[in-house]
Amino acid sequence: MRRKSERIAYWKQQMELGYRFMHDILSYPVHENNEKLVSLPEIVKKSGVKIKFSSIQRTKVSKPIFRLREGLVDNFLQSAEEMNRRGWIMKVEDAFRTRDMQNPLNRTRKTFDAIMKIILWECEGKIPEPEFIFRRLTVLIATIPKIATHMSGSAIDISVISMRNGIEIDRGAYYLEMNEKTFMESPFVSKKARENRHIVSEIMQKNGFYAYPFEFWHYSSGDAFAQFLSKSGKPAVYGPVELIDDSGTVRPIKNATRVLVQPEQLLERLKQSLKRLH
Repeated sequence: MRRKSERIAYWKQQMELGYRFMHDILSYPVHENNEKLVSLPEIVKKSGVKIKFSSIQRTKVSKPIFRLREGLVDNFLQSAEEMNRRGWIMKVEDAFRTRDMQNPLNRTRKTFDAIMKIILWECEGKIPEPEFIFRRLTVLIATIPKIATHMSGSAIDISVISMRNGIEIDRGAYYLEMNEKTFMESPFVSKKARENRHIVSEIMQKNGFYAYPFEFWHYSSGDAFAQFLSKSGKPAVYGPVELIDDSGTVRPIKNATRVLVQPEQLLERLKQSLKRLH
């Protein structure tokens, strides 16, 4: 087992790379096409493709909203169908998020404590400043609509289940596990886990969904992440939007580069979390 210092050093390196990545995304051009957000469970029922959806509510304000932009649905189904042919089932953990769902202050106590725990681990027990926590949350949760591709309806978080035994395939860690194994190319997972990550990413990328390098479960298409990572040189066609009604009509979010929560607003939540963790 590698030393704790190596794991912390890798975590810090990746977190800083992730922060720089987010700054690149902030300036990436978006030409919103206003496509509707369609219901994935409804589409899946008609498709015959085996796909699961999480039943866990991870924010205080809403159950998961399993919607995706209309133009991405066929490729989504093709990705899942290819996994079926391998004996796997895609499990969608999360998809579209509203502004309130994305706001870090509306995450569950469990999620916030997990984030605080890993930050304290990185700081070796020292209590960090709110600005530092905000810097980390920018990578782990995305505190600005422009860089929160779940708010664009163009991103999905997935787990992958074996058809044979119903057990999640080994990708080295579980969904929302936050540590040195979280990053797609982490050297701290087994060879088999890394192979599985690469196979899943190859299937997704073949269908236009690009892997977010800093979370092995996150894939997006047509948004700033995907266009930047693919080096397409093209503007994104999906930016952060509000869901207007059940028909899936959307409206672009104004002031998409404005933070969802100010660093000082995190201070009280930090104090509460620290009390629970100590």
